[in-house]
Amino acid sequence: MRSVLLCLFFMAASQLFAQDYDLLILNGKLVDGTGNSWRYADVAVKDGKIVRIGNLKQARAARIIDAKDHVVAPGFVDVHTHIEGNDLRAPMAPNFIMDGVTTVVTGNCGGSNTDIGNYAFKLDSVKTSINIATLIGHNSVRRAVMGDSQRDPSPEEQKKMEDLVEEAMKNGAVGLSTGLIYVPGTYSKTPEVVGLARAASRHGGVYASHIRSEGDNVTEAIEEAINIGRQASIPVEISHFKVTYKPNWGRSVSTLSQVENARKEGIEVTIDQYPYVASSTTLNTVVPSWVFSGGRDSVLYRLKDQQIRKKIKDQMVTSLKRKQLKDFGYAVVARYGADTTLNGKNISEINKLKGRKAKPDQESETILEMVENGSAQMVFFSMNEDDLRRIMQYPFNMFASDAGIARFGSGVPHPRAYGTNSKVLGTYVRDLKILSLEEAIRRMTSLPAQKFNLNDRGLVRPGMAADIVVFNPLTVGDKATFSQPHAYATGFEYVIVNGKVTSDRGTHTGERGGVFLTGPGTKQ
Repeated sequence: MRSVLLCLFFMAASQLFAQDYDLLILNGKLVDGTGNSWRYADVAVKDGKIVRIGNLKQARAARIIDAKDHVVAPGFVDVHTHIEGNDLRAPMAPNFIMDGVTTVVTGNCGGSNTDIGNYAFKLDSVKTSINIATLIGHNSVRRAVMGDSQRDPSPEEQKKMEDLVEEAMKNGAVGLSTGLIYVPGTYSKTPEVVGLARAASRHGGVYASHIRSEGDNVTEAIEEAINIGRQASIPVEISHFKVTYKPNWGRSVSTLSQVENARKEGIEVTIDQYPYVASSTTLNTVVPSWVFSGGRDSVLYRLKDQQIRKKIKDQMVTSLKRKQLKDFGYAVVARYGADTTLNGKNISEINKLKGRKAKPDQESETILEMVENGSAQMVFFSMNEDDLRRIMQYPFNMFASDAGIARFGSGVPHPRAYGTNSKVLGTYVRDLKILSLEEAIRRMTSLPAQKFNLNDRGLVRPGMAADIVVFNPLTVGDKATFSQPHAYATGFEYVIVNGKVTSDRGTHTGERGGVFLTGPGTKQ
């Protein structure tokens, strides 16, 4: 009898222990990522997975978080980032974690690692705080095969590029990216990209494009992206969707119609956006792309030839006038390695410091000198708030930072590196009511996860990975500004990555629970 009682006691104890969890999140308003209305529900986590949702007040766990008066949501998925390099130097990625981001997609705008298998190995060795997926970049692939040549590929070169894309997809890439304003991608023609997109499509990939123009030729550029999707039978993501410079303000009405018409045709087109009226990219984009053909030696040779130099400056001034700008003051230095004292100053200010007259051709000379000295990362003020809000309300638009892992205090970068999601939630959801809370979170979670085939992310649901954010809807907001960008977002009390509490009451814990996420074509 005694042995029977002992057996029953141990069985009961075992069952009780089996009901314990690693983490319980109690009393929060659950916004589950579907777009449905919030509801009160508790969330239980065990072994890195969400295992139960409901009334769990009587359950036990190693850690309990009281989320009273807070929103509980899936971790945010940022589909347009550029973290290569800093992912290994700064693996805790605090600017992303403190903005609620638990997963990023890198390799955008045509630039990526080309050996995806080796990249995954390095990430696994260093361990990161965020989950990472990557695209394979057209520019990187083209440069590996053809250098910076301004010409069409031979059939043999085209095949080599397609083979590189195919191998990348087998090693875990989630799709192909292009940066068609950047060298050498800008030298490519549509059929070349279609061939590479077909290679990605065969393995379930996505085509994500920084299109050829976001200004005067934006209609043609969007149509090209749609046509690549049509010909290659591949889902299309148009990156950082916008219309730039005053002559084009208001054209978001027609560009959004292009996207919607393509969807009605049956082409899966979606877009992403950062919530700012300024962009950020290299100073080289102000210079005609033909200048960069053949690599740096060729560039310096052209710039030393005074006739060619004058031709370059004339084209720069013509482009400026076409944008209806009187000078280059719209371009602000984010980071200039040759002279960090110029960080935060615009080109007109720098031109004046050099003792030159306030004329476009003189400012063009200042720009070319900076290019000769290694170029600079810039912030360009070129957009309109009305277009931004119109694009933001489009239901198949997701939010993305277009940022890397920020080095706190270094340079004067775009504030989107610190405040993309918090700005949407604080300014555009709470204050301006441009979007509902539930819809904004759907755009940050399940929509991007679905688009990039991250099948166990983006929802708070049993069986999904335990990537969760807990934030205060009354205090969430961005603190980073264009003049003072190094400031973490506020209101995110807890950020959980694969079940590990990575931000605890607004402080990074040092946890590195992120994993490398692979696409559907990954070879087993």
